[in-house]
Amino acid sequence: MDPKPVGLSPHSTARGRPRTTSTRDDPCARCGRNIPRLAARWPEGRLCFTCYFDAIHTRGTCLECLQDRLLPGPPNADGQPICATCAAIPYDFHCERCDVEAGHHRGRLCARCALRDDLHELLGGSPSNAALVGLVDALCASERPESIFVWKRSPKVRELLRGLGDGSIPVSHEGLDVVSSKQAEHLRALLQHHGLLPQGDPYLPIFEQWIESKLDGLPDEVRQPVQHFATWHHLRRIRAKAAAGASTRGPVHSAKQEITETVRFLVWLHDTYQRTAASCAQQDVDEWLAAGPTTRSAIRTFYVVAKRARLNTTVTVQHRSAKSSPSLSQDQRLAWIHELLTGASECLPYRVAGMLLLLYAQPLVKVVTFPTSIVDDADSGMSILLGTHPTDVPEPFASLIREHLAARPNLRTGAGPDSPWLFPSTLAGRHLHPNTVMDRLRDLGVNLLGARNRAIGELVLECPPSLVAEALGYSTPVAFLHADKAAEPWARYAGRRIGSP
Repeated sequence: MDPKPVGLSPHSTARGRPRTTSTRDDPCARCGRNIPRLAARWPEGRLCFTCYFDAIHTRGTCLECLQDRLLPGPPNADGQPICATCAAIPYDFHCERCDVEAGHHRGRLCARCALRDDLHELLGGSPSNAALVGLVDALCASERPESIFVWKRSPKVRELLRGLGDGSIPVSHEGLDVVSSKQAEHLRALLQHHGLLPQGDPYLPIFEQWIESKLDGLPDEVRQPVQHFATWHHLRRIRAKAAAGASTRGPVHSAKQEITETVRFLVWLHDTYQRTAASCAQQDVDEWLAAGPTTRSAIRTFYVVAKRARLNTTVTVQHRSAKSSPSLSQDQRLAWIHELLTGASECLPYRVAGMLLLLYAQPLVKVVTFPTSIVDDADSGMSILLGTHPTDVPEPFASLIREHLAARPNLRTGAGPDSPWLFPSTLAGRHLHPNTVMDRLRDLGVNLLGARNRAIGELVLECPPSLVAEALGYSTPVAFLHADKAAEPWARYAGRRIGSP
């Protein structure tokens, strides 16, 4: 598993910069780092803001007085923090409004009470709308309310909250669709997650607005056929999927590509030969396909629809199949497994996602949708449900999953810790977008398609393809196709005689 023989050189995607130790005579009494700004001076000494923040957010049972309360004091002889009374800290950490011992954020108010005051001010007073009341409660109940203070500093967030408060922006899907911003999508996700708005498809309204912007400015000869194609073929189909509760991320993505390539082709046809989609000849299409990248073949769907609508019945675009299938070598695959298990070039969630790709050939589009319930960590060992029956998870990957489950990110803000997803998003109630994981692993240097092809190719060499398909959630024909490519069709498997015991 040594990565050096295959020349593996993962790019470091670590964020931030390492903290330096202090060169002064009065460093932080707890961490020993330099103190650019003093946060507190307690009996043990000076504290930096990081240690002070951790201190006023640590709760539990004090081992000195056995009371359940805030534990801002330094660790005792057993290495456990103690309460303010036992640590002789001459400060009362109770909030003067809610009387919760939580540290003070502004004056003698805790962070939650100070946040509630700020939100009421932005909303124009205490809200009467039930959805806004629930939104304020959800934001103030977040595990880390300080992050909400940072979020609401944005001028766009403040403008959005003021609009919701004065009624100029209705608290509805339609009202948030008009705003159409990342901030509005974040609030929409929060309202849906807490049952304050009905569940809605996040991609459909964006796609509808995208179509309008795509058609804007096109000549009539191009706009009319594209509008018919986008509205009556793609948009109708995606609306039906959204109404049925199916995911529309993939269909919207492919529809955008087909519409974009169709617009490019028809604009080229109009500018070069002054022809339209109806008067286009087979020679025009062949010239367009031969002179550019393979993505141009996405115009095939347009001409299938055009033939059905009798707009143009003479043009035929053949279905395109990939001529090659990229694949890592087995040495490269093992080297990447070693890197993701032991390396520090990427943070834990993306290492776990990469291991699911490299070990179990799981597409990252599918990986991000996994709920935590697929993992069963029993006394006999860990298993994971990827297909029709559980699959064993070997060590040390099982330990990596346990570590990830114990510290999933994006759970300390408005969404709360009850997210069902293995890879929660920053948007409440949603999982990570697949492009987020793909981009991080690509930046690291992983060939995603090559890694998946090699993983399933190795698995069908070790086990019959039908069993691999059942275990990993693949279709049986696809598993046998990979077995053929790996020169192991398992033709002898079905007819093999089983001898007597």
